Amino acid sequence: MKSRMDSRTKPLLLIDVDGPLNPYLALAAERPPEGYARHWTQPSGWPGDQPLPVLLNPEHGVELRALADRYELVWATTWEDDANEWIGPVLGLPELPYVEWSGMEPTAPLGTLWKTPYVLEYAAGRPFAWVDDEITSYDRAWTDQRHHAAALLMRIDPGTGLTRPDFGTLAEWAAAL
Repeated sequence: MKSRMDSRTKPLLLIDVDGPLNPYLALAAERPPEGYARHWTQPSGWPGDQPLPVLLNPEHGVELRALADRYELVWATTWEDDANEWIGPVLGLPELPYVEWSGMEPTAPLGTLWKTPYVLEYAAGRPFAWVDDEITSYDRAWTDQRHHAAALLMRIDPGTGLTRPDFGTLAEWAAAL
């Protein structure tokens, strides 16, 4: 009988919203990309008189739920807990934990995304995959130097968002651990 990994032994899948799930560069297009629909949101701190549009694809929820057997899903987005209110329900996701961006002064070298120190602190030595539209080679190098478990940092094009091959890469990476 195949045993399920418990959440403490699964790698983390750290998910950014804007870029990977919301291909914000496509918002200006007359029609959303195939599979996406425009949704109006009102996250905390957003001006009350201007709803924030996002493009979301319900298939992303299907793909992420399928990965939940292999990963512990975590929001790694400036939306923080607002992702549980505005993004997760549209995608059919349960409430997820999230990385909190406050509480420490990020210290990373020039060229490294400000989120990277927080991500490494949150991962606390666990293997993780991270999808974000701002990841660069600097983030990969900094992670390789400071994180002694497996890590997959995937830069996602903010004009197309996560694609089927991206989900395949995530599944293959977790299976190889």
